[in-house]
Amino acid sequence: MTTSRSFSFSRMLAMAAKEWTQIRRDGRSLGLAFALPAILLYLFGVAINTDVTNIGLGVLDRDHSARSRALVDAFAQSGYFDLRRTLTRPEEAEGLIDRGTVRVVLVIPERFAADLDAGRAAPVEMILDGSDAKTATVARGYADAIARSYSLKVLLHDRSARAPLQAETRVWFNETLDSQAMVTPGLIAVIMSIISAMLTSLTVAREWERGTMEQLASTPVGRAEVVFGKLLPYMVIALIDVAISLLCCIYLFEVPFRGSLPLFALSSFVFLSGVLGIGILLSTALKSQLLAVQASIFATYMPALLLSGFFYSLSSMPVFLQFVSRLVPARYFVTITRGLFLRGIGLEVIWPSLLGLAVFGAVMIGLSIRTFRKELA
Repeated sequence: MTTSRSFSFSRMLAMAAKEWTQIRRDGRSLGLAFALPAILLYLFGVAINTDVTNIGLGVLDRDHSARSRALVDAFAQSGYFDLRRTLTRPEEAEGLIDRGTVRVVLVIPERFAADLDAGRAAPVEMILDGSDAKTATVARGYADAIARSYSLKVLLHDRSARAPLQAETRVWFNETLDSQAMVTPGLIAVIMSIISAMLTSLTVAREWERGTMEQLASTPVGRAEVVFGKLLPYMVIALIDVAISLLCCIYLFEVPFRGSLPLFALSSFVFLSGVLGIGILLSTALKSQLLAVQASIFATYMPALLLSGFFYSLSSMPVFLQFVSRLVPARYFVTITRGLFLRGIGLEVIWPSLLGLAVFGAVMIGLSIRTFRKELA
């Protein structure tokens, strides 16, 4: 294969047609390529729910007054706590928490109603299971909100009392703080990272295992034409998968899409160029379909899950990991998808992330062409 031959779109399309023929022969894999992203999006979207509800609650009411019963009812009817046990002695709390029967124990002291009627502070005790720090933190926030609401109701019955300073909170973009609205747009980046790299990881390795690489090397097609020709069919498949995922987010999970569809399509194309490039680079370097698939999953799944900001805030990570995350394309696409879905941002905001994806895609495809040249030389 000569290196001086100029790039030809006709030869690239001929290579793409050949690759599409190979894809069509494996109908099951083709069907899985279209169905798997939607299946994974549904499973992850349903399973990953950061909303904390039905927190097991135990109550030790040592006052037994109408005031204390009203406070217990406020907790039970909030929708966040599930009243499971009524305690008679403080010693019971440890056993219930140890067995996981309850996560929170509310202790109402004696003279609770008397202190309220006298205008004095009437503190209550909350015992939280700190072994699950996330649930404990959320439960404390819920309990504080319920206590403030109860306090206001008490103040309404005493017109001589002065109401405390109240902070009014207003949530933008995700008014209900629905975790699915935050999770599912980011899932598109994570799932498409895995699927796209896995699909192209088979392309060149398949030629080596079937013994057709020498035949391919003898054809009058340039290295870049081979790489782009093999990428083109998978780009079409991946874009269809992104469109399916977009529809699932909007109509299945009812996540609002407030941004520009053309900008989302452009961002998806640039993102997919990079992750498809990862797969074909691994396929070119390893020459084994099994090894290439395993390497593509390792190179995309964990980084996309842990270092993209999908699950964990990047700002809270060590500086070294924050630097490593800049090499993960899903980091940029998670920012773009969440911004387009929830905030409706435009190009003037996402252009740094788009530029990062473009640089990553150019590097991956460039390395694929360079590695392919070495192997065919």
